[in-house]
Amino acid sequence: MIIYHNIGMSNNYGPSFPENIRLVRRTAAISLAVNIFLSIFKFVCGMLGKSQVIMADAAHTLSDAVTDVAVITGSLFWSKLPDRKHPYGHRRIETLVTIIIAVSLTFVGLGMAYNGLLTLLKGAVQKTGWIAFLAAVISLCSKEFLFRWSFSIGKKTGSKALIANAYHQRSDAFSSIPAAVAVAASAIDPRLWFLDDIGAIIIAFFIVSIAWKLGWPALSELIDTGAPQNELDHIKTLAMGVDGVKEAHAIRTRYVGSGIQTDLHILVDPEITVRKSHMISDEVKQRLISSGSDIIDAVIHVEPYEEGKWGK
Repeated sequence: MIIYHNIGMSNNYGPSFPENIRLVRRTAAISLAVNIFLSIFKFVCGMLGKSQVIMADAAHTLSDAVTDVAVITGSLFWSKLPDRKHPYGHRRIETLVTIIIAVSLTFVGLGMAYNGLLTLLKGAVQKTGWIAFLAAVISLCSKEFLFRWSFSIGKKTGSKALIANAYHQRSDAFSSIPAAVAVAASAIDPRLWFLDDIGAIIIAFFIVSIAWKLGWPALSELIDTGAPQNELDHIKTLAMGVDGVKEAHAIRTRYVGSGIQTDLHILVDPEITVRKSHMISDEVKQRLISSGSDIIDAVIHVEPYEEGKWGK
């Protein structure tokens, strides 16, 4: 019986991996600069326009700057290749950053809901200035642009953290909508002050929903939830497509950051040499990694094919 274990961990993160990391950092750095400017701008306009909601929105924007810093610093670690102490790499740091952003979004949403409900119950009425409305509109346009841009870069690079951060940008854009409506309504007619609080509560629940959609997959990754069945079928198809592989089974997967690590058993002719089985195993591994899917590493176990057991 010939059994060969291909257990060497691959350092193949893809030829575009270094450039993707630089792109993620550059995107987060530009986003950080914009968020710092917007938070200062909205706070000043909120003070001049006597708008509490705009000043609160400025604090929300500042929280976006914090997550930008998390993405930048996190990328310095998850971009490192596997080493002796971390043989599976550092990509789960990106997962941790994604969870931090999701938790941050949850608190932002719950805080907005609480403040909106509290202000609604107090019945505070205050006429605001149009400069505060201008700040809300500029923030809305800027943050929606940041969302679309960051999201596209996140999809291009496969960075879950950057995609999560993009949704954080959009939550700030959404929070500017009720702020703009409330400021305009209050400037026109102080009796419409309550529109701000109702809108803020609705959007707060939307933000918490986004946080859940981002956070749950990341938490699932930490407990080693495997890839869906269609991905397992794809891996088997790729392995079976290699000349010399008669069967593939016992396929297991786990997510590591934006990539998938897999291990599987392949069955080959029991009469071939160990060298030949090694070559087949290597070809399977390279085909999986270079398939254009999210697979970043594969561990291949070679078994002898028994025709009576597996059929013709």
